[in-house]
Amino acid sequence: MAELRKHPLTNDWIMIASHRQGRPQMPKEYCPFCPGSGKVPEDYDVYKYDNDFPALSPNPPAPDDVATDFFETAPCYGKCEVILYSPQHTVTLPELPTSHIVKLVNLWVERYEALAADPQIKYVFIFENRGDVVGVTMPHPHGQIYGYPFLPKKLELEVENARAYQQEKGRCLFCDMLDAEVKCGRRVIFRTEHFTVFLPFFSEYPYGVYIMSNAHRSNIAQFTPEEREDLAEVLRRTTGMLDSLFGFKFPYMMCMYNEPVNGEDVSALFHFHIAFYPPMRSADKIKYNASSETGAWAHCNPTCPEETSKELRAAYERFMNQ
Repeated sequence: MAELRKHPLTNDWIMIASHRQGRPQMPKEYCPFCPGSGKVPEDYDVYKYDNDFPALSPNPPAPDDVATDFFETAPCYGKCEVILYSPQHTVTLPELPTSHIVKLVNLWVERYEALAADPQIKYVFIFENRGDVVGVTMPHPHGQIYGYPFLPKKLELEVENARAYQQEKGRCLFCDMLDAEVKCGRRVIFRTEHFTVFLPFFSEYPYGVYIMSNAHRSNIAQFTPEEREDLAEVLRRTTGMLDSLFGFKFPYMMCMYNEPVNGEDVSALFHFHIAFYPPMRSADKIKYNASSETGAWAHCNPTCPEETSKELRAAYERFMNQ
């Protein structure tokens, strides 16, 4: 079974992909992403790999015969790709040189543009899950890209709020938010020529840092070569900072937000940013999304962002001075 089902209470789409339940648990001594596996080239730097168990497909099956006059289904059209960061099995982003991460950024741009060229794709979502705590079963360094045939509800809400703000103020909501963070300064971790890393005023997670472009860019493909290189360095520093917090490889969900595609032009409203959602609230405690967060979308951060920003700045200094 593979199809989309409309949630009538939220007007959102749910991906039903029961075939993913049968994904095999790979033996620890075998990795399909390592050269020599027969699944990937013998020699690569970064590589796009089509997901073997995709939730979305460019050739989807017809939905099961379960729709009614009330309940709505749709084909699970789209694309699910795996992005391999390196042929090395255990290396992570902060351990890679900036010159290598630039190749990853360029591959992200290439795949963003390729998926955005499909008129049926409405949102291109680039992300990485890292660590057992967030459900990663394959330790080889990789991220993923989903090309959705709909605009996910979170992005729909952000676009609506950005539109309302621009209609009222005549300015970009994201640009003003970044300016306010920089003027305050208490939650800014570090800045480069092209990017700012900060813990937002409204942070839902204790260490949920944001990366925002200093200039208004609505998607990753708009970055100049200099901005791409700077983004690569900022990603290296940010993930290295997180690893330096408690002295171990920090688990996280890294989500890259670009403007929606193949719909209304919202390039003046939307601003490229990356959000990290790390589940740790201390070295040995996890911040769970429990009933309030899951059932009501009402988040509770058990820490003070102004205080955890100090921890992050100290971790950043440790990483930069090692």
